[in-house]
Amino acid sequence: MPADAVMTISVVVERRASNSPWLDHAWRPIGILPRAAPELGKLLAEGEGWAHYQGGTLDLELFRGETEGYLTNLSQNQPVVFVVLRQNDQTDGMEYVPFLATACPYEAMGYTEGNDDVVEAVPMPPEVADWVREFVAHHHVDEPFLKRKNKRHKDDYGGKQQRRERKEGMS
Repeated sequence: MPADAVMTISVVVERRASNSPWLDHAWRPIGILPRAAPELGKLLAEGEGWAHYQGGTLDLELFRGETEGYLTNLSQNQPVVFVVLRQNDQTDGMEYVPFLATACPYEAMGYTEGNDDVVEAVPMPPEVADWVREFVAHHHVDEPFLKRKNKRHKDDYGGKQQRRERKEGMS
């Protein structure tokens, strides 16, 4: 399904030395740059035991059907963009690369279960937050809560009326 609005972003990825005996270092997203040029693996900054890289670009897509999730995100003190990193099979030095960016917490939740993806929330820049707010203001439709009505249980005998008739026929 095509998105209703798209903004190209660049993901900043951190590679940090690990104290774990099983890992030399860990990768995680730490921020996004709106409308940045695609430069996969460009070193942005480094220090003792860490380095920040431009992890490439992704399309941050907004859909009319997910405005409830965007509202939930925007209602927080600091709105976030959820970034999913996936292991990279290429030999370009980046062990993990950005796979998905979303403003919907419900979509991001689906990537946290049962795989090797790294899912992190990074602060949403004001420019992106304003863009998401404008999208929600234009497309969100409040849906009233409708309580589900319980249905009467029908058993193998076809319901109350047939049971009553059968009881009367037995006496």
